[in-house]
Amino acid sequence: MRRHTTMDTPTLLAHLETDCAPLTLPRGGTLCWDDADLHRAAHAADPEGYALLGLAPGVRPWQRARVLLQVLAASQAGLDDQARATLARVSRALSLALPPAHVVTVLLGLRRLRANHKHTTRAVLRFVLEHPDADALIAARRPVLVDCFEHALGKATARGCARRIAEGDTGSDYLQRRLLRFLTAPERAPARVAALYAPAHPGAEPPHEPALHLDDASEHTPTVTATNRGEIAATLVHLYRGGPAEELYTALGRYLSTAVAGYPPFPGTVALVLDASASMRGYGDREWAVLSQAAALRMVLSEVCRRLEVVEVGGQERIPRGATDLALGVLDALGTAPDLVAVVSDGYENLFPGDLARVVATLPRTGVTTPVVFCHPMFTAGDDLTLRRPAPALPQRGFWHQDDFAELLTWMFGHCAAGEPWLRAALHRRLDALDREIGRLRA
Repeated sequence: MRRHTTMDTPTLLAHLETDCAPLTLPRGGTLCWDDADLHRAAHAADPEGYALLGLAPGVRPWQRARVLLQVLAASQAGLDDQARATLARVSRALSLALPPAHVVTVLLGLRRLRANHKHTTRAVLRFVLEHPDADALIAARRPVLVDCFEHALGKATARGCARRIAEGDTGSDYLQRRLLRFLTAPERAPARVAALYAPAHPGAEPPHEPALHLDDASEHTPTVTATNRGEIAATLVHLYRGGPAEELYTALGRYLSTAVAGYPPFPGTVALVLDASASMRGYGDREWAVLSQAAALRMVLSEVCRRLEVVEVGGQERIPRGATDLALGVLDALGTAPDLVAVVSDGYENLFPGDLARVVATLPRTGVTTPVVFCHPMFTAGDDLTLRRPAPALPQRGFWHQDDFAELLTWMFGHCAAGEPWLRAALHRRLDALDREIGRLRA
């Protein structure tokens, strides 16, 4: 994915994943969009890549709404057919994967911005007339959707279409040229246009849930243990505890194949600094929990990456021991000429505290530009990492469950140039899967 001119991909992703401020439309005022300049700059630098980032795992719903708003509000002049097609597919996916109220706010924002491009018209009409819950939305939000419908076509044209439909016209040349050609299911349009201009239904309740689920809701048990944090890590815990090796290795291979099935191959080299010190083993109910999650990440990376170099510090994965010397591990990792160095550690740097931070600060002065990131295996999502950041200047991401790997890999690979084509390929795969789901919704 091409680098943005005003900010880099990981910074943009971090914003999309953390900022959850809603878009608001004060009555009679301007659209309240506090990060509009950031979104416009990212779109201007790479319209297709920016739109795809809206599909990345973990992006907040209101940030996805902003991506939808920016894509629909901006001109597509100068874009090739492939980029336009991708933008149309992303817009369709986002309009179905967001709560309907979010999309309605976006459509009203387009009206406030006076955006009237052909791709805008197409997206608005398909939401109003072809959403799987269109009938319920029209019944509950009729005046607002009429405003959106009339903005998309123009008030005179929209009302002209409604008048002809009320008179029994369902497919004349007039309707075809002004309305039906924008739709994928034109046969549904007449009844829904008639409903838009019919009397209101007081008390009708609008649907609140998205028609399409972009991020699968992870169902985790309330009590976290060493063996309910994903199948790969759980199997590794049983292995570490001396379970039946042959059966467990067979299961491990099966779980790993399933976990990596959706990822494209990463074309570059990742150097993984794996903390295998005594603290990674843990104790009591948490014994092997953190180390098994770190090892699960190593196994996934070994399948995804063209080349993975592992540098263990402390002891070894199966025999964790000793103190943690992360700084020396990073220096050894850089010697493999990687595209990315990923440090995986619980954050207890107990051999030379502060050494990693000093080394990381010195690297740019010696001409080393290889990105280094810190991946923090945790026991639960609520672990307090305040005192476990040995190099606060490094980009850091915590993970505690196998379900976190999708966001983690996107974040990791987004830090290096070799990750840009991987990220684009991964998001295109995600978009293809969403297209198949949309096809099932239409059936």
